[in-house]
Amino acid sequence: MSIREELLDDLETRRNRLREGGGAARHETRREKGMLSARERLDVFFDEGTFQEWGLHVEHGCHDFGMAGKSMPCDGVVTGVGRVDGRPAAAFSQDATVGGGALGQRHAKKICDIMDYALEGGMPMIGINDSGGARIQEAVESLSGYGQVFYRNVLLSGCVPQIGVIAGNCAGGAAYSPALMDFLVMTRANANMFICGPQVIKAATGVECTMEEIGSAAANASISGNVHFVADDDQHAMQIVSDLLSYLPPNNVENPPHTPTGEICLDSDESLNDLVPEDPKGSMDMYEVINRVVDPGRFLEVHREFARNIIVGFGRVDGIVVGIIANQPQVKAGTLDIDASDKGARFIRFCNAFNIPLLTFVDVPGFLPGVAQEQGGIIRHGAKMLFAYSAATVPKITVITRKAYGGSYLAMCSRDLKADMVFAWPTAEIAVMGAEGAVNVLYRKELAETDDPRALREKLTAEYRDRFASPYMAASHGMITDVIAPAQTRCVVSLALQNTLMKSETRPPKKHGLIPL
Repeated sequence: MSIREELLDDLETRRNRLREGGGAARHETRREKGMLSARERLDVFFDEGTFQEWGLHVEHGCHDFGMAGKSMPCDGVVTGVGRVDGRPAAAFSQDATVGGGALGQRHAKKICDIMDYALEGGMPMIGINDSGGARIQEAVESLSGYGQVFYRNVLLSGCVPQIGVIAGNCAGGAAYSPALMDFLVMTRANANMFICGPQVIKAATGVECTMEEIGSAAANASISGNVHFVADDDQHAMQIVSDLLSYLPPNNVENPPHTPTGEICLDSDESLNDLVPEDPKGSMDMYEVINRVVDPGRFLEVHREFARNIIVGFGRVDGIVVGIIANQPQVKAGTLDIDASDKGARFIRFCNAFNIPLLTFVDVPGFLPGVAQEQGGIIRHGAKMLFAYSAATVPKITVITRKAYGGSYLAMCSRDLKADMVFAWPTAEIAVMGAEGAVNVLYRKELAETDDPRALREKLTAEYRDRFASPYMAASHGMITDVIAPAQTRCVVSLALQNTLMKSETRPPKKHGLIPL
């Protein structure tokens, strides 16, 4: 064998050994639980043969506490760049079979290096978290490593999309890196994310709880709202990330991946007319409206399990990517509460940062009343919606389907918050408050003096609704672009998007606005 052949053989041997991570036995144990390895997660995500690894030969630099001479392949994290549906993306994937995936100094450096490259190269950053936390043996250096990762999360924020995947343990300070990312995907089984575990909570507060209550995918997705998507398994999680990227630009200076169909469908959809309940108090399923307006099968809902009284997600209308925000009357009557306001505002700000037009469907009776909401800061949280829409400079199209009352009407991107076009169905009611409530205030004396208050109330309510809450009243004041039949919604929205895509808006120079956090 020649020297050249020996060197090549040695290279291949080293590569294979390092790629084994913690060894076949550990991988098999995890495989029995339905978990993929750190490399397999990247393999199913990136286009075949496109992944270029960074730092394959990196080893830890700790020589104390029994670490001297101990091999830790890749220092417990796989990093690199590849292609997803032909588009570049950067990623790191922690390897729990190597020292529990714990983060040390060089482990952190590998993550920071790939994050720096993602920022410089203008490509999305994907982080697959599966780690026991900070490497205790490296003490303050591991804490420093986390700080450097957090700092880069903030540098990348608003410049390139950041998507985190929770595919195993993610506890304590380690949870703050994914929390600083734009979207989180968490596997239903084999994953947990929390700051303090059940034992710590019991020791500190005396309260007993389970991991399911505080750290599971269900708890993070539906109660705390930390997680945006719940996946059935690792492979499903990576598919969700791929689907999400299909709606996003690689960075904040490029447009979303619009795929215009070339022809705008101007046909009416009469089924939309049938969605409106005969009874004004009846609830309407806003999912039905969304699914009839977007291209077939092209709606990816975000944060589905959290604050279900508002719907957010990405869709396409004749190939144009849009961010959709919609009240859901079937949950809490579609009112805006603390959680819905946070959910909506965060999504709006993401879309604005990455040049994604906003399409809003309105059916909102107001902000949710109640002592808990007032004491919890509904004023501060609700103001986030007003701020987010007002600050957004992307195309903003609003469709008012039914109720639009008071401050919540404004908070759902009214013309006053510089919506580019606002359309209303004939069933829309735009007023300071609902007709029933207004009549009780305005005609209190008359109602108290009449022999038949019910009949008078019904008469006055109908008159108020026709005279003051009609969409034609708002249209006469220039607050509505047009009143349209529900059946026309898709074609009207498509035309509006096409006509506003070239929108350019400048704002007064400043470092940044101060959203009421």
